Amino acid sequence: MLLTIRSLFFYIGYIALTIWFGVTGIMLFGWQPYAIRRRYILLWNRLAIFWLKFTCGVRYQVEGLENIPEGPFVVLSNHQSQWETFYLQLLFQPLATIMKRELLNIPGFGWGLRLLKPIAINRGKPRDAMKQMLAKGRHRIEEGISVLVFPEGTRAPNNQIKKYARGGAALAVESNAPLVMVAHNAGSHWPPHQFIKYPGTIQVRIAEIVDRKDKTSRELTELAQCWIQAQLKEMSSRDL
Repeated sequence: MLLTIRSLFFYIGYIALTIWFGVTGIMLFGWQPYAIRRRYILLWNRLAIFWLKFTCGVRYQVEGLENIPEGPFVVLSNHQSQWETFYLQLLFQPLATIMKRELLNIPGFGWGLRLLKPIAINRGKPRDAMKQMLAKGRHRIEEGISVLVFPEGTRAPNNQIKKYARGGAALAVESNAPLVMVAHNAGSHWPPHQFIKYPGTIQVRIAEIVDRKDKTSRELTELAQCWIQAQLKEMSSRDL
């Protein structure tokens, strides 16, 4: 019952923040340069992370900050909840996220997303989506903006393994950008498709930069999946 009440308070504040920043972001900052509107929208991210900690007792711990390279890069991360969509934007700045285009049409939430230069793709046409992702991804990297890819495509619980798509690794190869692998267990505390949030500490790990020499996108994708799954297994054993 207590967890339900705390989660209810979280969602009341979360929805209010989403509406406020979505509406004011479009109205007051939609015409501003990218750097200005990004700072404003990232305030939404910070407040959401803080409100989750305040109401539900969800904290986080990051390992491997020294592995973040200079300049733009491609991030491959597992996807378990909404938490990482907020936090990774703060951890890797500036950052453009690969996402399904339908998210941009959500009132409030989607309006705020539009201000962060996301790369919205049509998943119904995989071949066109790949071409669009590579073209826009290269353009973002040329602009000095890193690109976040969730190779699983959709959120997956801790104990569920999905095949990783090769798009993120292909972008790193084609753009000659560093590849950064990230593993986290946010789904243990903000489970997908569940109302209740569970207190505790989300673990985030950043791997050492991958040596891409002579590696194909398929090999890099398999390497990322193996590393992330190994980290999740270790995180899970710590929680027991």
